[in-house]
Amino acid sequence: MRFGVLGALVMHDNGVNCLPSAPKQRQLLSLLLVNANRFVSMDACIEELWATDPPRTVIPTLQTYILQIRKSLAVSPQVGSVAKAHKQLVTGKRGYHLTVPPHSLDLTEFELWARAGREAARRQNDVEVVGHLRKALAEWRGPALSDVHTGLHLRAHADSLEEARIAALEQCFEAELRLGYHQDILSELCVIAVQHPLNEKLQAQYMLALYRSGRQAQALEIFTRLRQTLAEELGIGPSLPVRRLHTAILSADTELELTPQPLAR
Repeated sequence: MRFGVLGALVMHDNGVNCLPSAPKQRQLLSLLLVNANRFVSMDACIEELWATDPPRTVIPTLQTYILQIRKSLAVSPQVGSVAKAHKQLVTGKRGYHLTVPPHSLDLTEFELWARAGREAARRQNDVEVVGHLRKALAEWRGPALSDVHTGLHLRAHADSLEEARIAALEQCFEAELRLGYHQDILSELCVIAVQHPLNEKLQAQYMLALYRSGRQAQALEIFTRLRQTLAEELGIGPSLPVRRLHTAILSADTELELTPQPLAR
């Protein structure tokens, strides 16, 4: 059984779609998946599904949703029966616990590879950083839970996941720029920079990639666009590191040229 939350919600087994069709059940399943292998309180489930206005029959309704999710799990040949699904989705004291096997959820795979990327960065091994983070980023198929209605808890998780994705992108681009891959990542940086016009780190990385690709004028245009956007949206100017990069690009500072990286220890 494969599960996915980094994009549209996924639950399938050997090409067989096992997802429940009802929106509330999909929403509850999503909450259990982003908390995979952890206890989720009944109160959190109720708050996610109905906010501050639950129905009078909230407990039996929630129990019915859990039963339907178990039936969806039982569609998988690996599970095979509702009785076995009870062991995978366990009802505890005022809450639920969904067991997800290793390597079957895209979120846990993303976190695994992102953690490996951070560890490689601590060892100053840029080749491994890029390898691990590219595997982490490949788990994403679009915005997290893009086809699921999100309440208070899922919105917070989706926002947190997006922050983690951007952090992984920034770290990956940083390592790729040190390795001299500026031309290879230029088109990807262009798209990401447009999507995140207020992210100064991404804009600076795009500026540097453009400059190293022989496109000094375009790099300066990105700075102008960033300065205007920050002023209009936030009433502030670019940060000191970005201003310093702008000055260095203006003067064609040799320190911006790519320097050979030492071999990783």
